[in-house]
Amino acid sequence: MRFGIFIPQGWRHDLIGIDPHDHWRTMRTLAQQADAAEWESLWVYDHFHTIPDVTEEATHEAWTLMSAFAATTSRIRLGQMCTCMAYRNPAYLAKVAATTDIISGGRVEMGIGAGWYEHEWRAYGYGFPSAGERLRMLDEGVQIMQQAWRTGSATLHGRHYTVDGAVVRPLPLQDGGIPTWVAGGGMNVTLRIAAKYANYTNFAGTPEGFTAKSERLREHCADLGRDFDSIVRSSNYFTIVGQTEGEVAERIDRLEARYATVLGAERAADFVKEYRNPHNQAVGTVEQVTERLRAMGSIGLGYAIHYFPEVAYDRSGIELFERTVIPALRG
Repeated sequence: MRFGIFIPQGWRHDLIGIDPHDHWRTMRTLAQQADAAEWESLWVYDHFHTIPDVTEEATHEAWTLMSAFAATTSRIRLGQMCTCMAYRNPAYLAKVAATTDIISGGRVEMGIGAGWYEHEWRAYGYGFPSAGERLRMLDEGVQIMQQAWRTGSATLHGRHYTVDGAVVRPLPLQDGGIPTWVAGGGMNVTLRIAAKYANYTNFAGTPEGFTAKSERLREHCADLGRDFDSIVRSSNYFTIVGQTEGEVAERIDRLEARYATVLGAERAADFVKEYRNPHNQAVGTVEQVTERLRAMGSIGLGYAIHYFPEVAYDRSGIELFERTVIPALRG
């Protein structure tokens, strides 16, 4: 199994209480720690407004961070899970990603999806097209980006995007262009787009959801003549790990108390429910998390990307994960 880690950027209220002057230092040092450790990749989210409520807490922009991480790390791969196709013109996005790939020495991963967060769509003036329209935008945008990265220019006269000889040079450093991750588990459209274009998918991390979406992806691949096994399947996990169940509970309690300072007690309690869910695949003792992820690997999970909600304040959890879970599962 391969492993990625999210770097806190504020979207999930994970920089509460840290002075904005210290945000970049916090993110940079975490990225550099991951770069020096056993993680294959680091990730950020492409969002502008916080969840579960829109507050005035910081949310740092994904592609600005990609460029900054490219310049301040040396080994680790760099991704976004996932870029919203409609937030940037796809030819422009292809150019941004190509430049970032060059800065990084060829380490960028393109996570891409149709987008879902209606509040920020409308607040930023993008409207909020139907799911079908957003998915058609995703399909056309991926075509433009892949064409640009492979040939140095893009031409497409689509329903949503029209580009005519858009030059994207220099090309990314990676042969064949930047690897494409199509994120989202829509059974009929999203997974078919993944079957057409993706090197990687990213969808449900529960055994039942992962199995169902994998089988649907397999069907789309068969219809299109694509080798199903050529697509690496990944999932994201909200992760809290401890030596004992008591330690895990204490970590969640501290997290809830921090959220409460901004969200209030009731919303904070609701926000941490996912960590208290006994069926959460990546919350528990080292042994519990290792066995659950091993079981996911047995049904085809090839890449697990972990979000540690406490990491801006306490790195002991990721250090424990690095020492124990990753070595147990990497082979």
